[in-house]
Amino acid sequence: MSDNGGAPYGPGSADEPTSFGLQPPRPQPSYVPHPDNPYAQPAPAPAAQPTQVAPPRQPDPGAGRVVAGRYRLLSKLGNGGMGTVWRAKDETVDREVAVKEPRLPDQLPERERSKAFERMRREARAAARLDHPAVVNVHDVAVEDGQPWIVMEFVQGRSLGEALQEGTLGVREAARVGLEVLGALEAAHAAGILHRDVKPDNVMLGRHDRVVLTDFGIAHIEGETNLTDTGGFVGSPEFIAPERVLGQRPGPASDLWSLGVVLYAATEGVSPFRRSNTPATLQSVLNATPAAPASARGPLADAINGLLQKDPAHRPNAAQVRALLERAAEPPVQPPTQVVRIGSAQGGIRLGRKALTGIAAGVVVLAAVAYLVLARPFAGPLPDGWEKHRVPELKATVAAPAGYTESKPGADAPKGAHWVQYTDASGAVWVSLSVRRKAEDSLNEIAKDGAAQAYADNKDFESSGDSNIGMASEPAPKGDPKPTTYKGDDEAGANTIAYQTSETSGSLKREVRILYVKAKGDMYELMIGYPREGDFADRGREVADAAVANLEIENS
Repeated sequence: MSDNGGAPYGPGSADEPTSFGLQPPRPQPSYVPHPDNPYAQPAPAPAAQPTQVAPPRQPDPGAGRVVAGRYRLLSKLGNGGMGTVWRAKDETVDREVAVKEPRLPDQLPERERSKAFERMRREARAAARLDHPAVVNVHDVAVEDGQPWIVMEFVQGRSLGEALQEGTLGVREAARVGLEVLGALEAAHAAGILHRDVKPDNVMLGRHDRVVLTDFGIAHIEGETNLTDTGGFVGSPEFIAPERVLGQRPGPASDLWSLGVVLYAATEGVSPFRRSNTPATLQSVLNATPAAPASARGPLADAINGLLQKDPAHRPNAAQVRALLERAAEPPVQPPTQVVRIGSAQGGIRLGRKALTGIAAGVVVLAAVAYLVLARPFAGPLPDGWEKHRVPELKATVAAPAGYTESKPGADAPKGAHWVQYTDASGAVWVSLSVRRKAEDSLNEIAKDGAAQAYADNKDFESSGDSNIGMASEPAPKGDPKPTTYKGDDEAGANTIAYQTSETSGSLKREVRILYVKAKGDMYELMIGYPREGDFADRGREVADAAVANLEIENS
């Protein structure tokens, strides 16, 4: 297999021959059951929480070099087929970036080197043209010794491929990740761009539940010169769609096939088409049908089975896939209310997408209580009709109106999930408390005090836009961080964030109140979510006032 181009996406492109004597899909496919698949990897126990890719202890060769007079290389983040990705410091604007260094064999002819460098420049143009939170931001293309170095945003986190070395994803998490990747692909396809190499290693899992699709280095842009030699294509063999293997003209359905393979591997722990060599892998793409998903159920299984149809004409389109994944990502319904999980796979409760967008306006039947605002002293008398809930695992007591349904992390929750939530039967108002443990803070995300945490988190909320505040639509989420007091601690923090959800059933204006208190190195976050406008906005703010006033932290 060569790595020098891909079949074009666009009218007027002829089909191309393929190699290895591969045979088209057979009418009766052979099945590959899980027990007989030698490429399934055993899943070790999950780590306490995902961490950013760590640099080696010894400096990498080349570390300290300054590229284009401004980008100082710090450490290697990873290697790909066409280059090495470095963590670097942009010394002009004082920020960390990721820089992709071109890497080509010394014996490669000059013509091939020129084509490869053109492909890297094309990666930058492809990604820079796209405006989507799940597409990596490209800042610059720096030329050093005639070679293009692509400068991108530094996404703190790790790849999906690395995460899958520790175990598979649950149905809801896989659907959430799939929705983000699908959104990136929809944006690319609308701009006439095929990604052509969708795989777990090119999906980054960042902070605050952000998912980013990277590496458009082999993407084809409609209207640009095709860099493919006859009979060749690029991409990772086990994720390449059958039509590309046969040298046929690819389209958006080819990227969707790759997404289906990613979702299968993410939930089943098996790379369904991988074999011991490239020809065998490509042959399995054409003829082998993996066993039906066992871990993925319901709409997610339907999406995977549909995407892995050999004939692209039989695959669901992006809109159909989105509908299935949205259903799969919905939180489970537990009578008498829908339990909304607020959390992040990286530990601690964050303003996750489903936690905010899944809360719909409804009728609140509890009596209105006007009580205690944030600026007043804490630990006032408990309002009538309220209950206090001691949560031993959090070493805290949370107050909420009687009748609110309690939810906590389940048995399958990742390590580092420390939270409790109380939700009104309508789903319109909720009270939650989470703790970020100092012992689990490998990324040093806990600030020096509650006030500093409020400002730091608000910066992330507002700068990341809809990636952090539950698919918020325009305008961007807006917070109001400020110092406050908690039982004499004048370094606590508070924030009130206004945001707007993007729902198929209609946009909802919401608000969330947050109190930050640091106790013995751990960061406590009390959050209350409620409608920002409408009949229940005042009731929600009353609940927030009383919940803040009656929080009790044993470590403080």
